[in-house]
Amino acid sequence: MEDEPLVHGMGTEPVPPDWPPPSLAELADLLLGYGLTAHRITWRSPRPLSAAALVESAAGTVFVKRHAAAVRDVAGLSEEHAFGAHLRLRGVPVPEVLPDLDGRTARADGPWTWEVHARGEGEDTYRDVLSWQPFHSTADAYAVGATLAQLTVAAEDFAAPPRQPRLLVAGWQTVSSPDLLTGLREYVGARPQVAAALAGRDWEDEVGAALLPLHARLAPHLAGLPPGWTHGDGHGSNFLWSPDGRVSAVLDLGLCDLTTPMFDLATAIERGCISWLSPAPVARLDLVDALLDGWRSVLRLMDVEVAALPELLPLVHVDFALSELGYFAGVTGSSQNAELAYDGYLLGHARWFAGPAGSALRDHLRAAVGDPTP
Repeated sequence: MEDEPLVHGMGTEPVPPDWPPPSLAELADLLLGYGLTAHRITWRSPRPLSAAALVESAAGTVFVKRHAAAVRDVAGLSEEHAFGAHLRLRGVPVPEVLPDLDGRTARADGPWTWEVHARGEGEDTYRDVLSWQPFHSTADAYAVGATLAQLTVAAEDFAAPPRQPRLLVAGWQTVSSPDLLTGLREYVGARPQVAAALAGRDWEDEVGAALLPLHARLAPHLAGLPPGWTHGDGHGSNFLWSPDGRVSAVLDLGLCDLTTPMFDLATAIERGCISWLSPAPVARLDLVDALLDGWRSVLRLMDVEVAALPELLPLVHVDFALSELGYFAGVTGSSQNAELAYDGYLLGHARWFAGPAGSALRDHLRAAVGDPTP
């Protein structure tokens, strides 16, 4: 029997996986439907929300990802695959999703949903890095900023509607609402797992106290922000790297959705420039500046984006934090992780941004983008 590998958890220590890793026999049976013969598993992903592996076949190595059907079904994966195909046609290096012998890019099999990708080109520099760790260098931050801006340009004519309500999709339904509490109620009402996780909590008062003062600064700018499809998860492990330090592949569109370009830039700052896993998180201002410089090497910021970005940053995590709460409470059944998602992530990040360190970061960002508003 294969040993069960540990995966990344909510903290710094590896934990047992929520989902059993697929066996070679299971993968071999799947890949027969693609006309491929599996030889061996060369790597298993430590990312916790699905089970994935690189599998060597007679036709080369492929990346196979298996989701719980309760989290991602064929329709949900099809939304992601359509966006990836659009980006690839416009020059963004998104690895191809392979169709099976019946032409399907997503397969349902009982409790699971499967997808198979061509292996991306480049070095997986952040393979073992936790999602909440900062970029390794200013050069990496610059490259990610430029890549996300290029993705924004490529996505300009992608006309799909917003994604259907699902867990683990990083939209901005709540934050983009002119009235935050209305947006929160609508978001929760469309997701039974989130509603069940919040039952019994005085969540409207708690979330309102943490978020409403931050949202009041963003609200005046919302109407002017242009819509656009975004990657939604711009941390270092979602990119592969060429020897000259450029991004050679863009990975994992699982959190993509119709938001606004500043959503991607703010998400990359929030996930790649702050040491959230430290006892006292610190913002790496050099990484923030490099990320901005990379973005602006491709796209200039509109005046409304200059004004909105520092105010969007403290709120960019909200929808995904709620989504994680529903996932942990309603799918994996982890009350401990659900509490971390609610108090440590949803409320904790907002409180940090409202405190001295977060306020200093926001002031720095305002100066860096040229916004004179205090």
